[in-house]
Amino acid sequence: MQWTELIVFSVLFLLVTVMGFVAAKWQKGDTLEHLDEWGLGGRKFGSWITWFLVGGDLYTAYTFVAVPALMFGAGATGFFALPYTVILYPIVFLPLVRMWSVSRVHGYVTPADFVKGRYGSHWLALLIAITGIVATMPYIALQLVGLEAVLRSMGLNGSGILGHLPLFIAFVILALYTYQSGLRAPALIAFVKDILIYIVILVAIVYLPSKFGGWGEIFNDAQAKFDATPVKTDGVLLTGTNQLQYATLALGSALALFIYPHSLTGILASRGRNVIKRNMVALPAYSLVLGLLALLGYVAISAGTKPIVNQATGRPDTNTIVPELFGHNFPSWFAGIAFAAIGIGALVPAAIMSIAAANLWTRNVYKEYIKKHATPAEEAKQAKLASLVVKFGAVAFIVFVDPQFSIDLQLIGGVMILQTLPAVAIALYTRWFHVYGLVAGWIFGMGYGMWLLYNIANPNVGKQHFAGSALPLGKLSLFGWHPFGNSAVQIYVGIVALAVNLLVAVIVTLIAKKAKVFNGTDQTDPSDYHVDEDSPRVKPVAAH
Repeated sequence: MQWTELIVFSVLFLLVTVMGFVAAKWQKGDTLEHLDEWGLGGRKFGSWITWFLVGGDLYTAYTFVAVPALMFGAGATGFFALPYTVILYPIVFLPLVRMWSVSRVHGYVTPADFVKGRYGSHWLALLIAITGIVATMPYIALQLVGLEAVLRSMGLNGSGILGHLPLFIAFVILALYTYQSGLRAPALIAFVKDILIYIVILVAIVYLPSKFGGWGEIFNDAQAKFDATPVKTDGVLLTGTNQLQYATLALGSALALFIYPHSLTGILASRGRNVIKRNMVALPAYSLVLGLLALLGYVAISAGTKPIVNQATGRPDTNTIVPELFGHNFPSWFAGIAFAAIGIGALVPAAIMSIAAANLWTRNVYKEYIKKHATPAEEAKQAKLASLVVKFGAVAFIVFVDPQFSIDLQLIGGVMILQTLPAVAIALYTRWFHVYGLVAGWIFGMGYGMWLLYNIANPNVGKQHFAGSALPLGKLSLFGWHPFGNSAVQIYVGIVALAVNLLVAVIVTLIAKKAKVFNGTDQTDPSDYHVDEDSPRVKPVAAH
């Protein structure tokens, strides 16, 4: 048991717990018994709050644990996270502004709300809602993977259900203050989380390399390690087989990130178009920190850091690489701060993700199919209860399922959420696609993507199915025809599935238009996409 680290960690964790409960009175509106107030913070967050909130949502504990762990294990491939977060913001700059505007006018809370308003189809909206919920669940579970890595490094986590008790306590506390304060809790805590992360990374990137002979020596040690492995795709440089996969994974991840429900939740909570524009300009500052953080995977190689062996599976848990690096090379008190930064970094996105999933359930399932005339207070209560279910469902993933399976599920989630891009993002600019085309595209893209993922094996870890998202082109087939022969060049499955989705959507749309099939009703008009913070909108009403 690392007592100094544990005490520092506990003090900082207690601080954010108090902040979580106090947040209920921070920038308080007329009532929290309304989804606009509980689930979107009253839609009035300014530039600084939005910057910390969205940054805390996108750059999660798992990001800060898994990216350097991937660099440690696979080398340059793990660096895809940097170009992906660089190209992300120019791509989403204008679509997010348009989404905010139309959502302000119509009171939309979720991307499925927008789809229903755009196409007048509750079935298409239901597909978008279910996709968002299913893709978000393992994402929340992965925050627990990051938190558990820290707990293991402090000696707090063992095997069996009782070994997960500290994790369970942490999430009970998270559930309670999120239930009370809604989105205001992670928004306020994000200030502490991000400040701690910046301090830890800036110290680590200066202090640790100086201990191991500088960056030149660190890169030499990393290359020597990769040269000694039988795997041909690792190394400090990309190879001929993984360059395409690297590029398509970065592009696919960039296209997917802001159509995740939790990403849009942070955007819709801001008070104006200018706030979003400023944030798209300023958020790449996190990418700089992420790039520095990724290099800690190479530092761990040079330091001789060994991952902790998972008692349940008997395999080394590479997610513990960064906590172990910090624990063995920082003074105990500063290692405690670093562990707290990662641990708190799990709570902020987990809270936002659970709120986003709860909003989808409430607005697009409960109110649409169970209780159409639910009052604002009933909606808010249903969302609070749903957020609890989602959180403890994520805990169940960790307790009863191999955490590695949760990681694989998150890869699947990324492929899934990409299939909502035509209905959510492209629909912001054109209504050319027919609703039948979008539904058919979703079905074929989702089905083909899952089939491809199912057939990806990794003998190194003993998995025959769902062992990653990198697909050799030689395994792409169309009715038995292999257009790329036996090529070993890899590509990201999500991009392939999205291409199939769009192709089917275009074909079905052309057929439907030729047959003059009714395409639903559109509740938006061009002016809805250009409103600002002074324009009228659907406002919260007092709870019954």
